[in-house]
Amino acid sequence: MENCLNVPVFEIISDIAAEKNLKAFVIGGFVRDCLLRRNSKDIDIVVLGSGIDFAEKVARRLGRKKLSIFKNFGTAMLKTGDLEVEFVGARKESYNRNSRKPVVEDGSLEDDQNRRDFTINAMAISLNKEDYGRLVDPFNGITDLEKKIIRTPLDPSTTFSDDPLRMMRAIRFASQLNFRIDDVCFASIRENKERLKIVSAERITDELNKIVLSPKPSAGFIMMETTGILQLIFPEFQALKGVDEEGGQKHKDNFYHTLKVLDNISLVTDSLWLRWAAVLHDIAKPLTKKYEPGLGWTFHGHEFLGYKMVPSIFRRLKLPLHESMHYVQKLVLLHLRPIVLSQEIVTDSAIRRLLFDAGEDIDDLMTLCEADITSKNPQTVKKHLANFKKVREKMAELEARDSIRNFQPPISGDNIQLVFNIPPCREIGTIKNFLKDAILDGIIPNNFDAAWEHMIEKGKELGLTPHLSKEDILRIENQNGTIESPSPSKP
Repeated sequence: MENCLNVPVFEIISDIAAEKNLKAFVIGGFVRDCLLRRNSKDIDIVVLGSGIDFAEKVARRLGRKKLSIFKNFGTAMLKTGDLEVEFVGARKESYNRNSRKPVVEDGSLEDDQNRRDFTINAMAISLNKEDYGRLVDPFNGITDLEKKIIRTPLDPSTTFSDDPLRMMRAIRFASQLNFRIDDVCFASIRENKERLKIVSAERITDELNKIVLSPKPSAGFIMMETTGILQLIFPEFQALKGVDEEGGQKHKDNFYHTLKVLDNISLVTDSLWLRWAAVLHDIAKPLTKKYEPGLGWTFHGHEFLGYKMVPSIFRRLKLPLHESMHYVQKLVLLHLRPIVLSQEIVTDSAIRRLLFDAGEDIDDLMTLCEADITSKNPQTVKKHLANFKKVREKMAELEARDSIRNFQPPISGDNIQLVFNIPPCREIGTIKNFLKDAILDGIIPNNFDAAWEHMIEKGKELGLTPHLSKEDILRIENQNGTIESPSPSKP
């Protein structure tokens, strides 16, 4: 245990415990991770006494003025270096069936270990002078670590019924650590899954995100599906499972395909939202599935319907409804575009439009598309990756020449308004789109002079007369102040 105690704050805790005739132990995740040789920045200290009083003494000894105290929970937390150390008094808990909030009483170390979720999280190391470094492991958690088993200290039905979130935590730890859930515990999760209905969506999604971020997320999703939890918390994903057959033709199981895409993505990125894009990229396939004689199974428009489904899924799961959601929506909507380009003759126009639509997210989109290659045939995978490489090369070439990724129109809407002496109106949008399409289609280069001539041409077609010359607009653009525009008249 000596290697686990190479943290200076432990000596201070030990000294204070001796001075005050108290008992203190490091417990839980820090002990587990240390034994697994994993880094951990969260340290839980359990004290046989007041955790808050003990934390205040440690803070004073460290010269720390800032101590976060949570009186309602009887805990206190201080930061030392890059570590967060939380102190709590040993306690025992009892639960009301309709709430996850326990009734808490002062208790012994044994009581505190009994209330822990899993044996691997119930281990403690003594910080007391007489037995400093001794492992206190009443449930043989160290053997479960060695055997890679998730098991509850007490009867799993009681553990999971008392705090149903522990069922999600069991799956999350198994997915993160590549462990197996004990058979009795697994059966108990199946039996108690309905108890998750008393848990807030936020807490469930916090665990779900950790599963999505685990080294091999498919393991967690398969466990959720097998226990019935997935149907409860994420029915849209459950609906991906299964294969239909008609006319002697089957489609692939989109549940396992999506999990393969997610695992592929997980090999190359820790981005939570790119992983969520993988989770949701085919989410609308069950709703668009259709058998067409001569064609087989089709999923026409699943990218558009999936795009529309993302906000409702994010809202229900209490995921953020701002930039992260819009990012996932964009990738779901566009995920077929590079695939189509990789299978056809790639035109400059199609590449420009993809660069324009994807913007700064083009690299993530390509990563998602490459992860979407899940064929078991190595030659097929090699062929598709080679095609995507060509698309990437073409993108780089056009981006260097035309700067489409961060596209800014060479002539702004304000300038169009000034040139034609018009107020804000539909014609401005018409001209802007005309210029944008001309640039993306390669009709004109992405520069001011070419755009000017094209704008004048379109203006005349719309019955507009230019009131300022190109030189006037360039002069205005070069000025750093504001100018008075001519009084606009409606065309």
